[in-house]
Amino acid sequence: MQHSAPRICNFRGLPVAAFRWLSLLLMVTIPSALQARPAHEQKHESRRAIDQLEDEWRSAILKSDTAQMAALLADDYMGISSNGTLQTKGETLASLGSGRLHFTTLDISDRKVRFYGKTAVVTSRAEVEASTPDGNLSGSYRYTRVYAEDSEGQWKIVSFEASRIRDPSERAADHAVEGP
Repeated sequence: MQHSAPRICNFRGLPVAAFRWLSLLLMVTIPSALQARPAHEQKHESRRAIDQLEDEWRSAILKSDTAQMAALLADDYMGISSNGTLQTKGETLASLGSGRLHFTTLDISDRKVRFYGKTAVVTSRAEVEASTPDGNLSGSYRYTRVYAEDSEGQWKIVSFEASRIRDPSERAADHAVEGP
């Protein structure tokens, strides 16, 4: 009968080798688990960041601050105005900086922010007093602004679209002209 060497055990009878592996595993996983934030906490932080960026966007528009606007817009930004005009980042900055587009009032309400991974979609209502060389833009609008988180963790505006909210009498007149 052959006798094997006694197993050296530690911590409730685990063999020393198993105990070492378990200890190593815990040393690696516990610090990262402690650093990880719960998903709801991350979403709350992202929501605060988007709300702040929305406030910065509003301020940049009202002050015609092209430097601030340039920092907010992604390089491949594309905006669609309420009349269907497409604007790149450069065109948006040129329009804002030239004074051709001038806002005196921009009151935001009914803001909703939804997240899809590293993308945030903002919808809001805006009461606007503004003018361009082509005329007055004052009125009520709904808009959608899309933010994407870049490789450096910064949120940038990648898309914007605005639609004018027409009063019921304008909509009724359109339906009468267009037909069914």
